[in-house]
Amino acid sequence: MPSSPELCRQIEDLAVRLVVGETGTTGNGPRAAWKSTLESIRQRAAGEQAAPVVATVQELLEAIVGTGDDSDRLSERELAELQEGVARLQQAIGQERQGQAGTEKSLAQDPELLSDFVLESREHLAGIETRLLTLERDPANQEALHSAFRGFHTVKGLAGFLELWEVQKVAHEVETVLDRARNSQWNITPGATDVILQGADYIRRWLTHLELALASRPSEAPPRDEALLARIRALASDASDGAPAAIDLTHMAAAVESGGGEETSAAATAGAAVTPGRVTGTMAVKVDTAKLDYLADMAGEMVIAESLVRHAPELAGLKNPRLQRNMAQLTRITAELQKTAMAMRLVPIGPLFRRMARLVRDLSRQFSKRVEMETVGDEIELDRTIVEELADPLMHMVRNALDHGIEPPAERQQLGKNPAARLLLKAHHQAGQVVIEISDDGRGLDRDRIRAKAVERGLISGDESRTDNDVYNLIFEPGFSTAAQVTSVSGRGVGMDVVRRHIQKLRGRIEIRSVTGRGATFLLKLPLTLAIIDGLVVGVGRERYIVPLFAVREMFRPGPEVLWTVQQRGEMALVRGSLLPVLRLYRRFQVEPRSEDPLQSVIVVAEVEAQRYCLLVDDLIGKQEVVIKSLGETFKSAAGIAGGAILGDGRVGLILDLDRLFKDRNGEAVR
Repeated sequence: MPSSPELCRQIEDLAVRLVVGETGTTGNGPRAAWKSTLESIRQRAAGEQAAPVVATVQELLEAIVGTGDDSDRLSERELAELQEGVARLQQAIGQERQGQAGTEKSLAQDPELLSDFVLESREHLAGIETRLLTLERDPANQEALHSAFRGFHTVKGLAGFLELWEVQKVAHEVETVLDRARNSQWNITPGATDVILQGADYIRRWLTHLELALASRPSEAPPRDEALLARIRALASDASDGAPAAIDLTHMAAAVESGGGEETSAAATAGAAVTPGRVTGTMAVKVDTAKLDYLADMAGEMVIAESLVRHAPELAGLKNPRLQRNMAQLTRITAELQKTAMAMRLVPIGPLFRRMARLVRDLSRQFSKRVEMETVGDEIELDRTIVEELADPLMHMVRNALDHGIEPPAERQQLGKNPAARLLLKAHHQAGQVVIEISDDGRGLDRDRIRAKAVERGLISGDESRTDNDVYNLIFEPGFSTAAQVTSVSGRGVGMDVVRRHIQKLRGRIEIRSVTGRGATFLLKLPLTLAIIDGLVVGVGRERYIVPLFAVREMFRPGPEVLWTVQQRGEMALVRGSLLPVLRLYRRFQVEPRSEDPLQSVIVVAEVEAQRYCLLVDDLIGKQEVVIKSLGETFKSAAGIAGGAILGDGRVGLILDLDRLFKDRNGEAVR
């Protein structure tokens, strides 16, 4: 006999109370309140002849009343049993609903609730991971233990409320393990941390599945992992001390790449970050990031509109002081609005650094190395898109540092070093950019070995002389690796090539500093945001082009001794003793120049992928900060053009894609 709507409602109400927390009734303590609610459900279920519900409720009543505990409130263990029993009741009701035509949609089918669950659970999992790594370093840290327990407890309750039984099961089993640790019945070991983190990874895979399902994209729900459940139960029963399990690098990488809960939260709070340990009254509101992006776009449009009005010829001739005062006020307010809108896109880089801590911990155990990771500048803010794109290159660089750079403890002792290596992730501001440093105190880069490998692969000739920095940059070549053997982590020569491509995509560049035997430092220099670019506006004929300022090295008017024509290499410019290729911009874009005489033109020296080139233009108009605009589907594949911008006089300037420009000049295919 199907359960009545009233019985279903009572069970759902009980589930909601468990998620929200214990609630008492006037004149009764929580234990009496739970007992009264369960008795009411049992009586209704008996009247409807719902035998499975009656049996489950009876078990719960015995668990609460039959313990002999006279305390007013339920213990953590009793509360956990109550939650598991209510989950079984919900499951039974849910199965009945599936077989009933015309029944109202379950709460678990509500996309908004599921979306909120995914967002909140990612935040909890990010916090859980941080607390577990803290516990591994300091097992006596009770606050970290309680925080991790509360995180799993909340995820379990929410999953039960939304009928995600597999997620609830894993969260419940891990919660039981952490409850034993809270009650001093068991100590968390590194092996046990492995198992608990695997439980968090399983829940994270479910969240990814839910995200894809909500986006109407194909995805299969992760199957129940009986082996994982067995390992977790073994921890709870003292059958095992949590022997280290094999590390799944695929899942570990996915955890790093998709662990964006904290970033999403930070972005959603519109930059209202709170410094730890500091009391503040600032309130935070979660906002869809798409709305923030739209607001930033509209702020950019307003800046353009204000610039057009300010430079309008009709207003230029007016000398009205009041009008000029009002225009100055409009300019100031518009600039502040744009600055604020752009700040709302910024998120701290700290959460990304903390996600690397999990990677360092797992790899150091896999390689039997001791590594202490330190972070500096967690509060430095970057564009949300940049932080998301940085996860992959940062992961590759940390992997390489642990696999190739850092020595085993025994080798470090023989060299007189601390057996525990130091890995530093540091962020700081420098000349309008954000610099991220990844440094270790390991072997450093072996210049001779890199050069020999490059000669072997034909990248350079044996008698070619190169600076240290030029040799170090060879590690970014596709397929380049000095590893003696391929491991599950590195050695195929793919990682550093991926790093360079990602950083260039973000309009950044990489610098390397290394001292053999003392360590290496990689510096990633990135813009604060991708929505605005500092550009050098140049003129070619009647057209305007914008050269990204981060790539410009110098500008000068050439003399007759500068330009040369070299056989099979085309036109070259002699700049500071080096011959650099010259690209005449008017020929590339088929524009009528002011003059074809290079002595009447200006040379702009730009650097792309550690190679310098020369652009020949008519005029230097000036430096300008511009809002980047897409050229749309029609022109998105135009070679050498990265986008457009509306200049202060209302004219459109095309932003140059220097990488593709110079590759096209060298005859490489441009897609």
